[in-house]
Amino acid sequence: MKLFSMLAAVLWLGNISFCVIDNENHVEVVSNEGLSTAAKLLGCTANQLVIALSTCKIRAGNDSIVKKLTLTQAIDARDALAKSIYANLFDWIVDQINHSLGTGRQFTWRSISILDIYGFECFNKNGFEQFCINYANERLQQHFNRHLLKLQQEEYLEDGIDWTPMEFVDNTNCLSLFEKKHLGLLSLLDEESTFPKASDFSFANKLKRQLSGNSCFKSEKEGTFKICHYAGEVTYDTAGFLEKNRDPLHSESIQLLSSCTCELSKHFASVMVADSQNKSSLSWHSVKDTHKQSVVMEFKAQLFKLMQQLESTTPHFIQCIQPNSKHHPRLFEHDLVLHQLKCCGVFEVVRISRTCYPTRITHQQFAERYRFLLLRSIASQDPLSVSIAVLQKFNIPPEMYQVGYTKLFFRTGQVAALENAKRQMLLGTLHIQTQFRGLHSRRGYQRLKKGAMNLQSFIRGERTRIHFDNLVKRWRAAVLIQKHTRRRLAANMFNDQLNHVILLQSVTRGFLARRKYKCLQNEKESKASHSIVQGNTRKNNSESRICHGRITKAEAALRGKEEENVMLKQQLEQYERKWSEYEAKMKCMEEAWKRQLSSLQLSLVVAKKSLAADDAATRAARTDCTPTHAQYDSEDTLSTGTRTPEVIESKHDNHNPEAKVSAGNSDRRVNAVNHLAKEFEDRRQVFEDDAGFLVAVRSGQIGSNMNPDEELRKLKDRFATWKKDYKSRLKETKVNLSKVGTHDEKSRKRWWGKKSSK
Repeated sequence: MKLFSMLAAVLWLGNISFCVIDNENHVEVVSNEGLSTAAKLLGCTANQLVIALSTCKIRAGNDSIVKKLTLTQAIDARDALAKSIYANLFDWIVDQINHSLGTGRQFTWRSISILDIYGFECFNKNGFEQFCINYANERLQQHFNRHLLKLQQEEYLEDGIDWTPMEFVDNTNCLSLFEKKHLGLLSLLDEESTFPKASDFSFANKLKRQLSGNSCFKSEKEGTFKICHYAGEVTYDTAGFLEKNRDPLHSESIQLLSSCTCELSKHFASVMVADSQNKSSLSWHSVKDTHKQSVVMEFKAQLFKLMQQLESTTPHFIQCIQPNSKHHPRLFEHDLVLHQLKCCGVFEVVRISRTCYPTRITHQQFAERYRFLLLRSIASQDPLSVSIAVLQKFNIPPEMYQVGYTKLFFRTGQVAALENAKRQMLLGTLHIQTQFRGLHSRRGYQRLKKGAMNLQSFIRGERTRIHFDNLVKRWRAAVLIQKHTRRRLAANMFNDQLNHVILLQSVTRGFLARRKYKCLQNEKESKASHSIVQGNTRKNNSESRICHGRITKAEAALRGKEEENVMLKQQLEQYERKWSEYEAKMKCMEEAWKRQLSSLQLSLVVAKKSLAADDAATRAARTDCTPTHAQYDSEDTLSTGTRTPEVIESKHDNHNPEAKVSAGNSDRRVNAVNHLAKEFEDRRQVFEDDAGFLVAVRSGQIGSNMNPDEELRKLKDRFATWKKDYKSRLKETKVNLSKVGTHDEKSRKRWWGKKSSK
C-alpha cells in the first residue's frame, strides 16, 4: 500500500496548478483536489505542500530570506519533487528486489540479470531526454558490436583459422563526440550549467564554436544541432537542456519529505540528505547552494558503472523491433522494420553468422563431452586426437568446421548430429540403467514384501495370541464368577437348612427338656433322700470334667509337641547330613594336615638324628682329647704338684680352642633344632584348636556371627603360608648344620694333626 500511495502521489503532483498573482510573475498554488490528495498521500498538510512548491529560502549570511517563485520556477520545483520521489521509489524497489533475490547469490556467487533499456528514439522534436537515451544506446551498441562482431573475428584470427575479416559500422567517433574530455557534448553541457547567466541559446552557440569540425556533429538553425548516430541523424532542440541538467531540488522539498508521517517519505528524505552530505558535507539549508553533480554527469557515471558490470558477464542480446507506428496488432510496416534492423546492426550480425562459426568449444571440453562415443583405446589419447577422431567417425564435412589452436569452430547445425549420437548413446545407457534399476527395485520390493509379510504374520499372530489370552482371562473370570455365585447360593441354601435344623433341634430339645423336667420333678421327692450322694456325684462329675479338659489340653499339647518333634527330626536329619559332609571335609583336611605334619616331623626327626650324630662325634672327639691332656697334666703334676679339675679344664680349654668352637657350634645347632620343634608343636596346637572351633561353629554347638566357610578358607591360607615359610627355614637349618658339621670335621682333623705332630 505504501508503494502505490507514493505512485499515486507522483501522479497527483502533476495535477497541481499555479496562478500568477503580480506583475513579477510570482505565483501561488491553486487549492484543488490535486493539492489535497497529494498532501494526504505524502503524509503532510496542504499548507506545508503549498509553501514547499511556491517559495524558497535564500541564505544571506546568518539570515534566511523567503522568496516567492515565478511560474517557471514553481513548475520546475513541482516536477523536481515528483521526479525525486519517483527516482527514490524506483531505487527503493530495486533494493528490495535485490535483497530478496540476493540470498541464493550469497552461496553460489552466480546470478542471471536482465537489462531492459529503452531503444533509440527520434521524434519531430527531440529534447534532453532523447539526448540521454540515444547516448546510452550508442554505448550499448558499441558493446553489442564488440561482443558479436569485433571480438568474434579477433578470436578467429587469434586461433589461426581461415577467415576473411568483415566490415561493420563502428560508432567510436560518435561516442568520442559525447565523451571527449573538456570538448565533448557532456563536458560542455556540464560546464555551461555551472554559469548562472547561461541559457539554452548560449549553449547552442558554444557547441557550434567548439564542435563544428567534428564529422558526427552538424549545427542547425538557432537553438538546434544534429548528431549522426549509428541509427541515423537526429536533430536536438536545446530548449530546457540547462534547467533539466541542473534538476534543482530546493531544501524546502527535502524538509517537506522529512516532516511527512509516511515512512517512505522520511526514508527518501534521509537518503537525499545523506547523498548531499557525502558530496558537500553540508546541512539541509546548504543543499541548494552547493555545487551538485549535474544530471548528465550522473547519468554518464551510472552508464559507465553499468558497462563495467556488463563487461564482467557473458551477455546475450535480444533486439526488440517495433512492427508499426500505429500500435496495431498483426501489422508490419516494412520500411520501418527494415530501418530498425539496419540501425541495430542486425544485418551485419546475420551476415557474419552465416559465414562464421557460431559454435566454439575447446579441444578439452569437446573431448570430455564426446569421448565416450569412441573406443577406449582411442578415447585415451590427447584431446586434439580425440576431437578429430569424433569428427571423422560421424562424417562431419570439413567445410562445416575448422580446427584451431585451442578450439573447434562449427557452423550452424553441425553439433546437432553429435548431440543426436550422444543422446542415442545416453538413451541406450539410460535404458540399461532403467532395466538394472528396475531389477534391483523389484528385488528390493520382493525383499520388502517378504519382510512385510513376515512382520504382518508376526503381528497377526501376536494379536491373535493377545485376543486368545483375553478370551482365556474372560473365561476364567466367568468361571470365577460362577464359582462364587454357586458358592453363595449353596451357602444360602445351607444356612436355610441349618436354620431349619436348629429350629427343629431347639423344638425337640425343648420338648425333651420339658419332659425330662417333668420326670425330674417327679423324681425330686424320691431323690431328696439321696442328696448327699448326688452332691458327691456332682463333685465327681465336675472333677471328671476338669480332668477331661486337662486331658484334652494335654493331648493337644502332645500333638503340638509331636509335630514339633517331627519338624525337629527333619531339621536334625538335615543338620546330620550337613554335619556328615562337614566331617568328611574336615577329615580330608585333617588327613592332609597329618600327612603334611608327619612329613615335617620326619624332616625334624632326620634333622635331630643328624644333630645327635654330630653331637656324638663331637663328644667322642672331646673324650679322645681329654685323656691326653690328663696324661700331660699328670706328668706335669709329678714335677709341679697336684692341680684341681677346674684348673685342668681351663687348661684344656686354653690349650684346645678348636674344641671350644666346635662345642659352641654344637650348642647352637641343638638350640635351632629345638626352636623349630617347639614352633612346630605350637603351630600344630593352634591349627587344631582353630579347626575344632570352626567345626563347633559349623555344627551349631557354638553360636557365632562369623562365616565358617570364609574362616576355613582363611585358615587354609594361613596354614599354607606357614608351611611354606617353615619348609624354607628347615632347609636353611639343614644347610647350616651341614656347613657346621664340615667345619667341625675340619677342626678335628686340624687338632689331630697337631697332636700327631707333637
